[in-house]
Amino acid sequence: MSGLHHMLVHFPLGFWALATLMILIGALLPGRMAELSRAALLPVLVLSLLAALVAIASGLLVWPIEASTSSPLARNHILTALWSLGVFSMLTVLVWRAGSTAFDGARRWVLLLLALIGISIFATTGTIGGHLVGATTQFSELLKLFGWDVYHTFFVPTWVIAVMVLIGIVCAVLGLKGRRAAL
Repeated sequence: MSGLHHMLVHFPLGFWALATLMILIGALLPGRMAELSRAALLPVLVLSLLAALVAIASGLLVWPIEASTSSPLARNHILTALWSLGVFSMLTVLVWRAGSTAFDGARRWVLLLLALIGISIFATTGTIGGHLVGATTQFSELLKLFGWDVYHTFFVPTWVIAVMVLIGIVCAVLGLKGRRAAL
């Protein structure tokens, strides 16, 4: 199963890298290439989510969940994989909901920022996965410069999670109010 997971993770990797490139082109460049990138972005994002779900499911089948959650390295790998999925899910919903206006005004910068955050988190996921199988990378040295050693679990305090949920609820309420005002 481990080999299957290693093969499957390349699909979300490729789709998320492509989506990030398409967002960069769509947000920063004028012309036909930007138009094509914007038009084709949603199908690429949808395929990336499907591929990520399959890759994450296969990863959870590699070892028993008890073994994975007892290792700080494996916990970090699972955590960053889910964060990547979350960020690219947000991107997909934003592009889907905004339609042809996804790159209008400040939205383009939100898409660009989320794509760069998402691909950075996914690079971290891959780096940690490499550590799990004994193939370390230089990217982990970059993470150390930011104060994070991949061999220690990154904990988010409960109060931070509560604040994040509260921010999400406030954003949803503001979005619904804005939508009603637009109607």
